[in-house]
Amino acid sequence: MKRLPVALALTSAVALASAGTATGATTAADSAAAESAQSRGGVAFAHGTFAPYVDGATAATYDLEGVPAGARASVLSVSSDPVGTVTKFTVSGLQPNRHYGAHVHENPCGPTGDDAGPHFQHVQDPNPPSTDPEYANPDNEVWLDFTTTAHGSGFAASHVDWAYGDRRPGSVVIHEHHTSTEPGEAGEAGSRLACINVDF
Repeated sequence: MKRLPVALALTSAVALASAGTATGATTAADSAAAESAQSRGGVAFAHGTFAPYVDGATAATYDLEGVPAGARASVLSVSSDPVGTVTKFTVSGLQPNRHYGAHVHENPCGPTGDDAGPHFQHVQDPNPPSTDPEYANPDNEVWLDFTTTAHGSGFAASHVDWAYGDRRPGSVVIHEHHTSTEPGEAGEAGSRLACINVDF
């Protein structure tokens, strides 16, 4: 497969983020951008099928009602200065017509949802756990909230103006509801239902 330069991969991801709500599908352009990740380090791709946690698995569900075994998710992340970071998240097999929250988290998935640690923040809140909207917001974190269709599929995209540096996140976590922006509860989205590892 032809490798894409990071700039072209990022352009493709931005276009996919704009158009992805129509299809929510992983495309050949996604795959090409993902292959560029391994050679350039600015692009990451992960795809997993949810099941109860097992060491070494890409995806884990902690709530079989909210995220049933057999549900799937894909993550495409393109991060490059000076354009920033574009993240595309697609899911299928979840509960239909439901609001979910989702965020990029600091650590990889573990046996419990808490193992993924806090949300990854570009500028870290000096007073964790972070519920201050100055830090817990979709410009300083990567928020991927979505609402599923009648068939249980969903799509979300985020574009922030910063790129990952030496400090990189490890996963995307699905939460039980959309994310709050209110002071004192900013960034909160309920229980951690599932997690997918991403080599950002």
